[in-house]
Amino acid sequence: MAVGNDVVLRVEGISKTLSGKPILDHCTLEVRRGELKVLIGPSGAGKSTLLQCIDCLIPPDSGDIWLEGEKLDPHNTRKLCAFRAQVGMIFQDFNLFDHLSAEENVAIALRKVRGLSKKEAKDRALEELGRVGLARRALLYPAQLSGGQKQRVAIARALAMDPKVILLDEPTSALDPELVGEVLAVIRDLARGGMTMIMATHQMDFARALANEILFMERGKIIEQGAPETLLAEGSNTRTRDFCTRLLEMGE
Repeated sequence: MAVGNDVVLRVEGISKTLSGKPILDHCTLEVRRGELKVLIGPSGAGKSTLLQCIDCLIPPDSGDIWLEGEKLDPHNTRKLCAFRAQVGMIFQDFNLFDHLSAEENVAIALRKVRGLSKKEAKDRALEELGRVGLARRALLYPAQLSGGQKQRVAIARALAMDPKVILLDEPTSALDPELVGEVLAVIRDLARGGMTMIMATHQMDFARALANEILFMERGKIIEQGAPETLLAEGSNTRTRDFCTRLLEMGE
């Protein structure tokens, strides 16, 4: 996968408290063009909250976010909308509109946000559904699709907006085991094609093979980060390797 030297997204000192409980504690990271960064860690570590704070779905209490060198002002509605249009978000539970077909789920933001005509939006939607292997499912509704297919529609919807970076919040966690592979295959193709991504996941074989860097989170902090071959090396005494070993043992 091609990786540029330019930083696409930088997050500095993000903190968040919810219901009086600290969830994130001064998290800082950056992702360069073409990189795949993977967030791992135990449940409750703050991975999902960090991704949602980056997209300002949950407003951080403190910290700053830059996209291609421009600092985000979360209080400027126009600039916040422009920022979100450039940052794709893939959720655990798909977040599709049940009353819209796959094609319409992809096309709706192109029409409402980008101002494309109905035909232009439809053509682009079909193109992106084809990219994720769902061209022949375009007219089906979410209730007629498997979990893996629904997640691929969600990915197509994000891709249609030409995002500068995609955030993926455990995109396979809600899927039956036999459907995980089809979603990971799409993400693998995106990574190899140079898409800039930050992904929270427990799919460690995937992370080991494709991540440029792994960031291990615990109790709201990024406590380790480095290349997979470093953090997961045989004999390395890292918190990341200990966690991954436990995951493997639980899966046996």
